[in-house]
Amino acid sequence: MAITKNSVQVGSLEWFYRELLPVGSETQTAILLHGLPAQSSMWRGSIAPLAGNGLRVIAPDWIGFGNSSKPERRDFSYTPDAFVTAFAQLVDALSIDRVSLVIQGFLGTVGIQYAIRYPARVDKLVILNAPLTTGIKLPWQLQQLALPIVGEMLTQDPLSAERTLEAGSKAVIEDKYLEIYRKPYLKSSAPGRSLLATIRNLKLAQSLTEISNGLPQLDIPIQIIWGINDPWLVAPTEAGVKSWQRGELVTLPTAAHYPQEHCYAEINKSLIPFLRRQN
Repeated sequence: MAITKNSVQVGSLEWFYRELLPVGSETQTAILLHGLPAQSSMWRGSIAPLAGNGLRVIAPDWIGFGNSSKPERRDFSYTPDAFVTAFAQLVDALSIDRVSLVIQGFLGTVGIQYAIRYPARVDKLVILNAPLTTGIKLPWQLQQLALPIVGEMLTQDPLSAERTLEAGSKAVIEDKYLEIYRKPYLKSSAPGRSLLATIRNLKLAQSLTEISNGLPQLDIPIQIIWGINDPWLVAPTEAGVKSWQRGELVTLPTAAHYPQEHCYAEINKSLIPFLRRQN
């Protein structure tokens, strides 16, 4: 099975996405959403196993990241509302009626907001190491990318993204994968400007209020997969997750903030049966 690399124009925005169709008849669609400052290639260890178990798998690059459009601030506000609206339009453009969402990290939270706002369109929700409660702030590793003057310089440094990814992973990332993360920043200044705009307009407190209020109300199966060694976020409690209507918690003792980077095999052991389970 070969993962295809596709693009689709949705209004003024071009979305890049990786896709793999299932073996046999298509049963359901899973969309994998990356966090900051990554791109869809981070899901490389889960795309084929999911498709091999009967799912159509789509992993897009968020607008402003990877190979998707990087519009100027005047054309795209880079707020959570703008990302939710753009993502909803992407789902419609791909003619997907219902979807299972797998999200990770800061910015991946936009996928949770989509599920809260469009619950009839979402079958299941899987959350990997993402802020879920009020009071959480961006880690310094990301905050510094938004500082006046310093942020402008750091976000134009091709090494900043990979330094952030390795700091969150608490592990070295192979050079062949770092080259993928680094490449957009070597080609143009647009990725750095988009990263800067995203962090400066993340409105995290507002988003987390919506998420903390909305998640317990969602009447869909929700799985939390959590890398315990996350240097930036504290794991939710099992009691807290089970207090949601249909929540469950899976912990990964050796994983950190970006568990799909190094611990995809462990993730897949929980993710695949959860997505294949009948509601």
